[in-house]
Amino acid sequence: MKRIRAKSPRAEQALTLVTGLQQRFVTKLNSISKKYGNGKPYEPTEWFRDEGKHGGGVRFMATDESLFNRASVNISQVQYDDDDTKQLASASAISTIIHPKNPQAPSVHIHISWTELKNGSGYWRVMADLNPSIENSTDKNQFANQLKQAAPQQYLEAAAQGDRYFFIPALGRHRGITHFYLENYSSGNFDTDMKMARTVGEAAIDSYCDILTSAIEKRTSPTEADYKKQLDYHTLYFFQVLTLDRGTTSGLLVHNQNDIGILASLPSHINRPLLASWKLKMQAPQDILLEKMMACLADNAVSPVEDDTKQALANCVRKHYQAHPEAIDMQASGNTVPPTVNNHLKPKN
Repeated sequence: MKRIRAKSPRAEQALTLVTGLQQRFVTKLNSISKKYGNGKPYEPTEWFRDEGKHGGGVRFMATDESLFNRASVNISQVQYDDDDTKQLASASAISTIIHPKNPQAPSVHIHISWTELKNGSGYWRVMADLNPSIENSTDKNQFANQLKQAAPQQYLEAAAQGDRYFFIPALGRHRGITHFYLENYSSGNFDTDMKMARTVGEAAIDSYCDILTSAIEKRTSPTEADYKKQLDYHTLYFFQVLTLDRGTTSGLLVHNQNDIGILASLPSHINRPLLASWKLKMQAPQDILLEKMMACLADNAVSPVEDDTKQALANCVRKHYQAHPEAIDMQASGNTVPPTVNNHLKPKN
């Protein structure tokens, strides 16, 4: 089955960019696995939008369980050149999350995308954030400094937007320890902006791989308490993604053809009693969402998150926001709100 690609030159350049970043990251991660793990490579899975008629994507998933709890490096391009019912011309993206097995090594999330509308306008979304179970100031400073060097003009704004986006009001804390987030970004010069997006992506990938390698080499004796902290943090990550992350929710609402891929970032297990305890901290109707999410999980204190669980959770989230569309306004945002769902509606005359 063949994926049809977008016709726009800018979309073609954006696809080349995100594909190159994916290759860069997977190559580095496979080298780390070969040197420190069991050598099993990241394995690709392809998915198609409308049987390839409107694009699709490829995600590489970690298979080396000696090093990775869960890890996914996804690229996609969807396009609607032939569909007059959509405002969206194309969207090209890389979205990746790495959850190491070692609790003393941090997780990382990176997302870079170019969205182009049929009226000729377009914008970038550039994100990179470090998400440790156990905070380490050296890791934080290294990651933040690399991003600051990669985008010196944008860094202060991106850090402020990231701190806003990744704050979890119900728990009074952030998901990560350092965040870079540009939403609806366009300076008016596509080439300049694409260069910045590439530089940020490369800096985040290279910095993280250095941090991960150092953690594997030097933090070799995690304790039982460390693994408990990791399980609790993975529970928080799970909670934030499914109740606050606007990108995840928008992806699930727009279509149901890549649910497992959209939720590929979820860690392998969560602390079910801890998750349940947060229901009392949530505003309506999000408390209902958490209750429905709990019903998707196995009734174990340490509850696994497998593909069938992800599918059930995807259906749960989609149904919740279809029943409570006002709750979308309760989700995370930076300085602006991306019109992802509206982009899939018919253009106004």
